[in-house]
Amino acid sequence: MKTLVQHLTQYAEYHRDQRNIYTHFIGIPLIVIAVMGLCAVPLFELASVGTVTITHLLLVAVSLFYFRLSVVYGLAMLGFFALCALAVQPLLAFEGMNSTWASLAVFVVGWIIQFIGHYYEGRKPAFVDDLIGLAVGPLFVVAEWGFLLGLGKGVQQQIEAVAGPVRV
Repeated sequence: MKTLVQHLTQYAEYHRDQRNIYTHFIGIPLIVIAVMGLCAVPLFELASVGTVTITHLLLVAVSLFYFRLSVVYGLAMLGFFALCALAVQPLLAFEGMNSTWASLAVFVVGWIIQFIGHYYEGRKPAFVDDLIGLAVGPLFVVAEWGFLLGLGKGVQQQIEAVAGPVRV
């Protein structure tokens, strides 16, 4: 299995234009929020936890993936998912199918923003060549936020050594 740096480098090769990265700062969280809303389908009840949904199972699966790559980035992703879980609440507050339609609308808007970014990039999205890019995208956004804050400089340098610097 690839390392954290290998996954982020492969993804970064499709994301070197700063405008594309900035659109991902909006588009990817919107998509994650929408998926949380769309997958908030109850599966079963656990006495100690409550209702378990498809969203919960997806979060466990991707969190295991992130923690396997890095404990630090796994913890950062938990923070990201916690913020997304708060942001999805207004969508879930709609009655019945209105929640699904609201989530679907956010999903479409998120993807439109993504494709605008890739127009600037002049390159297709990473997931077209490797579906794991759908899981690496949120990790990339969290890593890029960290880089802007001056965190993860070693990881950033390793990525840029292969993918090249971000073009402004």
